Amino acid sequence: MTYLRKKTICFDLDGTLVHTAPDLVRVLNMVIAEEGLTETDYKSAAKSVGYGAMRLIEEAFARAGHQASKERKTELWHLFLAKYAESIADLSQPYPGVIETLQFLKRQGATLAVCTNKPGYLARPLLDALGMTHFFDRVVGGDETNKKPSPEHIWASAGHNKALDIAMIGDSYPDMRAAHNAKVASILVTYGYSQISPHKLKADVRIRNFRDLPSALDIVWSRL
Repeated sequence: MTYLRKKTICFDLDGTLVHTAPDLVRVLNMVIAEEGLTETDYKSAAKSVGYGAMRLIEEAFARAGHQASKERKTELWHLFLAKYAESIADLSQPYPGVIETLQFLKRQGATLAVCTNKPGYLARPLLDALGMTHFFDRVVGGDETNKKPSPEHIWASAGHNKALDIAMIGDSYPDMRAAHNAKVASILVTYGYSQISPHKLKADVRIRNFRDLPSALDIVWSRL
């Protein structure tokens, strides 16, 4: 795989590299308890992880039939971010195969980057806590550029806009739409948090296991 020395691989974070839903839903339950609500449905909440804390709060309220003012939801959003930052990796773990696959790709000479809609000030401490920071040349959060599905997020993460030399790896619509907008190769992991059927996301290749990523990269780049 010597061709990887010229390639940049951009990764989504939540639902692609790291199973963060346990911590995010844990914090969500702490926050909605401030409104007297019981724990929300885990599976439903997990599917919205890629859309941010406000969406998690609003959907939890909707499931509970609860109303709150915009100002109150903003207060709870700030509370969510503060509590999450305090215990960002209590339950979160890399998905099976992630660490060894990243090691392999680095040995092959690929440039690796994180392209996440998670704020950068949360993404970096999470990667630090899990001992993953050293794999990546860049980590670009959604608060640091026009976030996915904007192609600018991919270009900022890659450090260039040479579409033929970039692949985007993700689990949901913002990832695949950003890849399409940037005209780069797209690989969908099907174990993540997407609310949309994998078949409707129009990825170049779909994989069920992160360990299959090198073979998927061979497929997408052999087509060029």
